[in-house]
Amino acid sequence: MQKIKLFFLAMAMLVSSLAFGQNLTVKGVVKDASTGEGVPFASLQVKGTMTGASTDLDGYYSIDVPSDGVLIFSSIGYVTVEVPVAGKTQHDVMLAPDTEAIEETIVVAFGTATKESFTGSATVVKSDDIAKVQASDATRALEGVVAGVQMTTASGSLGSSPSIMIRGASSINAGTAPLYVVDGIPFEGDMNNINPSDIESMTVLKDAASNALYGARGANGVIMITTKKAKHGDAVVNVDAKFGLNTKALKNYDYITDPGQYYEVYYAGLKNFYMNKQGMSEYAAHIQANQIIGGDPDEGGLGYMVYTIPEGQAFIGANGKLNPYATLGRVVDYNGESYYLTPDNWLDETYRQSLRQEYNVSVSGTSGNASVLASFGYLNNKGIVDGSDMYRYTVRLRADYQAKDYLKVGGNFSYANFNYNNGNTGEGSSSSTGNVFAIANDIAPIYPLYIRDAMGRVMTDRYGYNMYDYGNGMNAGATRPYMMNSNALQASTLDKNNSEGNAFNGNGYAEVRFLKDFTFTFNAGLGLQEYRGSNVMNMYYGQYATMGGLIAKSHSRSLNLNLQQLLNWNRTFAGVHHVGVLLGHENYVADSYSLSASKSQMFSMENDELNGAVVDGKSAGSTRGRYNNEGYFARAQYDYMNRIFVSASYRRDASSRFHPDHRWGNFWSLGGGWILNEENWFPRTPWIDMLKLKASIGSQGNDNIGNYLYTNTYNLSNNSGTPALAFGRKGNKTITWETNANFNAGVDFEFLRARVTGSVEYFYRNTTDMLYYFTVPASLGYGGYYDNIGDMRNAGIELSANVNIIRREGFNWSAYLNFTHYKNKVTMIPEENKSVTVEGYRGFANGTKFIGEGLPLNTFYMYKYAGVDPENGDALWYRDVKDESGKVIGREKTATYSQATQYLCDDPTPDLYGGFGTSIDYRGLDFSVAFTYSIGGLTYDSGYASYMASPTNTGGGKNFHKDILNSWTPDNRNTDIPRFQYNDQYTAASSDRFLVDASYLNIQNAQIGYTFPERMTRNMYLSRLRVYVACDNIWYWSKRQGLDPRQSFTGATSNAMNSPVRTISGGFNITF
Repeated sequence: MQKIKLFFLAMAMLVSSLAFGQNLTVKGVVKDASTGEGVPFASLQVKGTMTGASTDLDGYYSIDVPSDGVLIFSSIGYVTVEVPVAGKTQHDVMLAPDTEAIEETIVVAFGTATKESFTGSATVVKSDDIAKVQASDATRALEGVVAGVQMTTASGSLGSSPSIMIRGASSINAGTAPLYVVDGIPFEGDMNNINPSDIESMTVLKDAASNALYGARGANGVIMITTKKAKHGDAVVNVDAKFGLNTKALKNYDYITDPGQYYEVYYAGLKNFYMNKQGMSEYAAHIQANQIIGGDPDEGGLGYMVYTIPEGQAFIGANGKLNPYATLGRVVDYNGESYYLTPDNWLDETYRQSLRQEYNVSVSGTSGNASVLASFGYLNNKGIVDGSDMYRYTVRLRADYQAKDYLKVGGNFSYANFNYNNGNTGEGSSSSTGNVFAIANDIAPIYPLYIRDAMGRVMTDRYGYNMYDYGNGMNAGATRPYMMNSNALQASTLDKNNSEGNAFNGNGYAEVRFLKDFTFTFNAGLGLQEYRGSNVMNMYYGQYATMGGLIAKSHSRSLNLNLQQLLNWNRTFAGVHHVGVLLGHENYVADSYSLSASKSQMFSMENDELNGAVVDGKSAGSTRGRYNNEGYFARAQYDYMNRIFVSASYRRDASSRFHPDHRWGNFWSLGGGWILNEENWFPRTPWIDMLKLKASIGSQGNDNIGNYLYTNTYNLSNNSGTPALAFGRKGNKTITWETNANFNAGVDFEFLRARVTGSVEYFYRNTTDMLYYFTVPASLGYGGYYDNIGDMRNAGIELSANVNIIRREGFNWSAYLNFTHYKNKVTMIPEENKSVTVEGYRGFANGTKFIGEGLPLNTFYMYKYAGVDPENGDALWYRDVKDESGKVIGREKTATYSQATQYLCDDPTPDLYGGFGTSIDYRGLDFSVAFTYSIGGLTYDSGYASYMASPTNTGGGKNFHKDILNSWTPDNRNTDIPRFQYNDQYTAASSDRFLVDASYLNIQNAQIGYTFPERMTRNMYLSRLRVYVACDNIWYWSKRQGLDPRQSFTGATSNAMNSPVRTISGGFNITF
């Protein structure tokens, strides 16, 4: 009997274990604990597996799970819940809202606002996204992330900052850059002196409701920078270290790189010239071209022959091809010494891979009523050309102390010490002899970089330096027509272009609460930037050698003080009416000082101070300037039951940049928001979390025009040892504010428990009284004057969307997209300023641009290319045909450039621009990638134009684009590229032939990392350990290889610069 009992007990246990080991179909509903409504598309996952599901639109679910498993329920905006199955087939789950996730805060002018109550237009970029960008200037993290923000980079030099424009150009001559505000205080220093690792968030404010309280300085948008502060809890130490390489990211044009092919092309140009312009026979032209090609540049030659040619044979055959027996490299005897002439690859010699390393440490914590954060940062970055490097040390200390229940005080102080060496001077200028980018890109592939002996070894001079070829006869007596007597690559190692200095920024505050509803805040901000510049031109080679070298010193200091007094009153009536009022006063003073001098005839290169040279350059000078801005302002805000919001602001500003009679301006804004889904009549749609309509309108001023334009200025000069005054600039007493009227309307949305969030906005900005400089005849005794001349508007639409595609335990996948489309138009120009009518538009010309009523600001005004004359290969352009009365009745083609007509040729404004990206996080492994793009608009490809030009007696020795190989010939008449002929002056003259679609796609940055599990880091006494690899400026595509249309807002480009730089780094982040 006992055995039977044991048998049945064992069977029962076996059945029980099998039952609990089997899969069950579990069903139920997931509801919001605060509302009782179903949570749609909530994630379910069996813990420890990849098995998962999601709820339907009403929150119901069904899933097959082990009977002893654990289900994890999660959804964005809710606290995650784990539920043991325990053999049950029905589980109804309540998810509690995560209040910390819901209450997103936006930093606004003189305060903060919740996302729901904010009636303006703003985008927040948080520290995690800022950290993905490897740059000394944190604003680069905004590129492609914030709708409406355009960014260009005109320099790849270390410490260079991008140009930023928000929602299009707002002015012709006044500044278009946004205002930077750091922890509530306007910041006028160099953004490179703020350590990106210290920044908690950046908020871009775009409309009048957001910016009007900043008055004169907020017209172009505001970038609010909030630095990190200690969070409540025990002390936390964070260490981040990264080290990697910088490389060239800019693509090369499709140059001719083969020396033999270059000689062939040049020979063809000479031969065509002799035949077509000098009437030689084909044979005579062939002989003459061979004689001249490597000879004297004054006679049309290249100055260098780097091939050894068999005696008695022609270098280039009658078929236009290189003699197959010619060999590269040539020994030349000159002045009793033998030299070996052979070309070098200047591009390869110019660029290098360089090291970048960055280390940041922060310590933060709270104790009692006090919180403190201290940070230290070190950045050491080498440039991609010789002589370029920088270092920066930063220190920050932030402290807050709740001294009394009613009193809180705090301070935030930062210091930066920096040192920059820029081995490349004149970046962006194709004619600068010190610009390595210009000569490396432009020089023909036949020229040596170094001077070599007969054995091909690079020679050294008496100082021990490698001898570089300056094209001035030093190398076997050869001279080159391009940038003679210069070698920017050696100059980058011998010359010195240094900037060093210190930057201190600090602000303190005292906050007093009284009478329950009142808060008074006093803010004081101080900024001090000090720079010392040293420019040394070497005493051995180049244009300053005859002067014994040159030393130039400069020193500048800027000091700005900002004082704010703010009184806030907040009260809620009957539990549903909330009212807030702000009254304030702000005074800003900026003083600037500069000092400079130079001397020549240096004693040695080691002593680079002024006392190390003996001949005074008689150029010593010093300046001082002051700018003052003062404003009184008020803001009122009201909300009803946290669903209807109204705000209004007013500021009266005064600026020292205007005459006292026109110094004050009045600026205002009005905004409103309405959360529709909070209304009783709104359908109870569970997948709509928030649907808000918002609109704002207002007016702002722009005083960013420079100082003293309202008064006449004079220059002091030396008249035989006595002071003399010369008229400098004509002032205009009546110049006044440029005023921006802004309207913004849009919809903010959150769907599917914040899985999908974003906004759609329409904006309209009308700028009146734009400032412009007008030139006048020299007979008047001055060059011109400034005046407020017209109006302009920008109107467009923005969309931003963020989607959390998958969110489960251990796996998250999200993506974002934004785009902006806008149109710019000049709407009014005074009649007295309209000097010409073009194609029915009245306005005035400004170089290659036309400013006309009804046209975009930067409309190209150029000759229109009409192709090639199929009979002789001449370049053709269009010109107007007029009747006897001067009326245009048609167009015809002309081969005479000076007779062509300039026409309107569209503008650089893109049709669409923005960014997109995605990020994935799987069990500690994370990956993210970001793209930027622009579609449409035009840019002038000046680099391509220069490579398509025919050589002349003043412009030989430059490289050619391979498209030259498709030039017109009698056997190649079906082409749009003119004949290639020496001394043809206008084959590549400025015209719409070189206007190119400015579209581009750029892989902005990518990062992959791994965060070690807590169970592993706990044993190392670490709370977090992450390793990662990051890469910036990975790759870009544009309409033509070598063209980078991201260099300017106006459509101008240059092949004499290098921007941006690719950086790839590995690093680790430790928290303990």
